[in-house]
Amino acid sequence: MERVYIGLGSNLADPAEQLRNALKALGQLAHSRLVGVSSFYASDSLLPGQPRFTNAVAALDSELEPLALLDALQAIELDQGRERHERWGPRTLDLDILLFGERLIDEPRLKVPHYHLHARPFVLYPLAELAPELLLADGRSLDQLLADCPFVGLERL
Repeated sequence: MERVYIGLGSNLADPAEQLRNALKALGQLAHSRLVGVSSFYASDSLLPGQPRFTNAVAALDSELEPLALLDALQAIELDQGRERHERWGPRTLDLDILLFGERLIDEPRLKVPHYHLHARPFVLYPLAELAPELLLADGRSLDQLLADCPFVGLERL
């Protein structure tokens, strides 16, 4: 089993309910166990004119290989009505693998640590609730990332 951190986000169709449903689905994943969930946070969209997002981070212990887990997460997104029209556009559900154990992954479909992790307060602050002393596989500390990414545009729900 490896500890995996999953970022959750939604800004359509009752976002908090979308996250709760996604957490139920994560709890039912084969060969995996949901071991923690951060608080929910409201955050501004990266693109102007969109509704605010509801975000959280989940900790999962999983025996799945990274691409198999990615496939499972994308299936959950589709089950909850995810449509991919524009990058960073509105969505019913977004599930991102942020960290996968001690692995550094650079595949066409998957980059771990998540390539925008360092610049996303809506990911870093919920992650800090679950693993405040975290050291990433690439050598960066979560404390260092938090120091460079202020708590701006976030509201803990």
